[in-house]
Amino acid sequence: MRDPAPWQKRYSRMWMIALLLGAVGQYLFVENEPGISIPLFVLGCYSLFFYSVQGRLGGFDKWKGQSKTGWLLFGPIAAIALTYGLFANELFRVLNLGALMIMMVAQTMLLTRGGSQPWHRPGFLGELLAQWLITPLTHLTVPFGILAGWFGFEKGSFRSRGGKLGKVALGLLVAAPLMLIVVALLASADGIFESWIERIPNLIDDETIGEGIGRIVFGAGIAFYVFCYVWGLLFRKPKTDDALEAAFPKEPHGVPGEKRQSIAYIDPTIAATVLVCVNIVYVLFVAIQFSYLFGAAEGMLPEGTAYAEYARRGFAELVAIAIINMGLLLLGLHFVKLEGKLLERLKQTLLTVLMGCSVIMLISAYSRLSLYEETYGFTELRLLVHGFMVLLAVMMLAAIVRIWYGRYSLAKVNIALAIVAYVIMNYANLDARIAENNADRYERTGRIDWAYLSTLSVDAAPALMKLQERHPQLAEVRDILKQMRMEAAGRKEWQSWNAAFERLKPE
Repeated sequence: MRDPAPWQKRYSRMWMIALLLGAVGQYLFVENEPGISIPLFVLGCYSLFFYSVQGRLGGFDKWKGQSKTGWLLFGPIAAIALTYGLFANELFRVLNLGALMIMMVAQTMLLTRGGSQPWHRPGFLGELLAQWLITPLTHLTVPFGILAGWFGFEKGSFRSRGGKLGKVALGLLVAAPLMLIVVALLASADGIFESWIERIPNLIDDETIGEGIGRIVFGAGIAFYVFCYVWGLLFRKPKTDDALEAAFPKEPHGVPGEKRQSIAYIDPTIAATVLVCVNIVYVLFVAIQFSYLFGAAEGMLPEGTAYAEYARRGFAELVAIAIINMGLLLLGLHFVKLEGKLLERLKQTLLTVLMGCSVIMLISAYSRLSLYEETYGFTELRLLVHGFMVLLAVMMLAAIVRIWYGRYSLAKVNIALAIVAYVIMNYANLDARIAENNADRYERTGRIDWAYLSTLSVDAAPALMKLQERHPQLAEVRDILKQMRMEAAGRKEWQSWNAAFERLKPE
């Protein structure tokens, strides 16, 4: 019988690596809290990816800078993966799973020249979602074909490449899950048999039939998905792409310099009129803000407005307006037809005033939220809003530079800023900041929300320990730390190792 070609060996090895990754995945994650297991599993995924795409990296870059952007994504991907071994913030532990998957899909698409759109275009997002969620499903039959090839199944007949050895291997493969189920059932039915099984170390200690089946399904699911995902990167189905085109319409594109007839430009006069009207309102608003924003802390509030209501309502509306203004900026930059240098300068001036007013609004919103925190304390949501407002302000400053001096893509800059900001918020250790700020507020005002502090993760433990040292009479701090230490003591598996929990364990 003819030996398989080199490319056939590559695909068989890909499937074996995927199966190994599935086995490792179920061992790392089933019945274990995510910890150092996340970066280890991510490393395993990249091992499969780079083995599979050997010889396919490099070459012609369809869109300038695509590959470079793909390699740069290693930074945020590694940083976010490592947070599972460093911090314990529950919100980010959930959000980071989605962020990791999205960035890993984007990176693998960029490195393999996937997608027909540049990464900063909306069309790329549709292709990313399709590659992540839909394309792997179209290749589910491929692993079964490779399995059949291993054991010589071909069009309903059996031809064993290894004779009896191949038959034995196939029998073991089929018997493994069946044996697990049978042994578990027998152990449950007969106490003596169970006692004998328990003498075999680390075989099915405390295993139940449900857990055994669950591990098999979980591991198989990982193996099938990662293999089919990589296969979808290597071999794209045109029919699938055509179907996705209808669900995710792409932006029109053509040769450089060619006019995009499908874009409906906005008349510059109409656009200028709209911007002038909006800016007049904003300038008046900003002028009023200066009288109340910087005097609010001294009690100079509008008549009939309560302090708490002023602080609570103000920042939400101002942030919403800032987001709307970003939309107006994009319309002004890309959809206003240029007719003469004078109108171009007028557009630049009006857009700059728009962004300048927006930055001042964000400063006002930031100040109002700070006032609210001083009155009611610091929470995770309020700190996240602080970070989001800072990000918006930086984006607006970048937009002002883009209006006057740059021809760079503002979408690229904003996406890069968003990724950097997200990583920074992960490493800002929000729960620790919340505990520190609330402890400082307690020492200034004597007020603190113990119920909320008890919901924080163990990241807050160092700050609470310092508060306990300064105020040993506070029973609430002792109770919260006791609960945290109990939670840390319950994490005994090495897959769940986490630096924040490790600090609380006794020496």
